[in-house]
Amino acid sequence: MNRLEIHDLYVRVGEKTILKGINLEIPEGESHILFGPNGCGKTSLLMSIIGYPEYKITKGKIIYKGKDITNFAIDERAREGIGISFQKPPSVKGVTLRKILNTLKDGETVLDGFIGTLKMEEYLDRDINLGFSGGEVKRSELLQLIYQNPDFVMFDEPESGVDVENIRIIGNVIKKFLYPEKTCSLKQCQKSALLITHTGFIMDYINTDKAYVMMEGEVLCSGNPEKIFSQIQKCGFKECTRCQ
Repeated sequence: MNRLEIHDLYVRVGEKTILKGINLEIPEGESHILFGPNGCGKTSLLMSIIGYPEYKITKGKIIYKGKDITNFAIDERAREGIGISFQKPPSVKGVTLRKILNTLKDGETVLDGFIGTLKMEEYLDRDINLGFSGGEVKRSELLQLIYQNPDFVMFDEPESGVDVENIRIIGNVIKKFLYPEKTCSLKQCQKSALLITHTGFIMDYINTDKAYVMMEGEVLCSGNPEKIFSQIQKCGFKECTRCQ
């Protein structure tokens, strides 16, 4: 099954321990959301799951589809069906968007429909993200992720740095990608997702099943996404600390 399990995960970057005993489970077909202030370790968690080499796991396990992938390389995790949309993806000079999409494409022509939905037709023959606006970069990154077509998807603040129109486009496309119609010919599986958000705008488009609050590298609480986000808006993250 497309299930992610994280058990007592400790992660170090350089000499500093960033994650301290993270435990969470994301079942097949569920979308979970992660809240927390800047610098608390949210992006570090996503980087650790995808296997970015700078993030060293010193304790704990990551189990995906029943396999212990704790020591898998980043490309091995991608082949297992894990994908990520970065908050600040790089520009790639000399590689066009069309070329990377053709490399990723697995023959399912339905994916081509997302090019128009994300309004990326005129960017296909431009170098990846080079000279793109904030919204264009986000749409480009999302399109590349869709062509990878992972089973477990991570989104690092997909709505940050973009205007209202781009949030609407991105939100609707993520919703369609995570919950395709039964007639859609995308890979037949129930996708799972983990999202990071500061603004909460993405929740207007995606029905998340569970929320977590992270502070200083630890998950302090979990529960109903709307209730937790409402409490954060009302009282801030310090209230979570007092609650604990």
